[in-house]
Amino acid sequence: MNKKGHVLNAVLLSIGLGYLLEPTGDLETFRTIVMIGVPVALGALFPDVDTAFGKHRKTLHNLPILAGFLAFPHVFGNLEYVWIGVVTHYVLDVAGSKRGIALFYPVWKKEFGLPIGVAVSSKRADLMMLIVTVAELLLVALVVFRIPQWGLEMGRQLLGI
Repeated sequence: MNKKGHVLNAVLLSIGLGYLLEPTGDLETFRTIVMIGVPVALGALFPDVDTAFGKHRKTLHNLPILAGFLAFPHVFGNLEYVWIGVVTHYVLDVAGSKRGIALFYPVWKKEFGLPIGVAVSSKRADLMMLIVTVAELLLVALVVFRIPQWGLEMGRQLLGI
């Protein structure tokens, strides 16, 4: 996926997340979109910094780097949404490109991708980005709305309510 695709994914994902978390459609929704959007966009662009100094899709496209971004807000108390951008960057590079990424680098240099990937320069790259973005938003909606409901239902059954 190219930079345009990563940025567009971050923007669309931030708008969708903003509305999922604050569905009123007013100023609070806009604040939520901005609050989420800036760190998500930074995270979406960060992995491609490795084009300047390392092995692209290896140096900053792996699970140890993602673990660092997941730990960052717990250690420093800020930038809690950057990891979302990093994850979506990885998902786009795995699903939206032919090459894939080296998830276990530097231990294992094998690159993982999906057979549905398209070339970065393909006319279908934008379509693939939109498909991945919609899938990500559907997954988030499931986590936000449906999984807690399933937990409540299981709890009620266990309690006999």
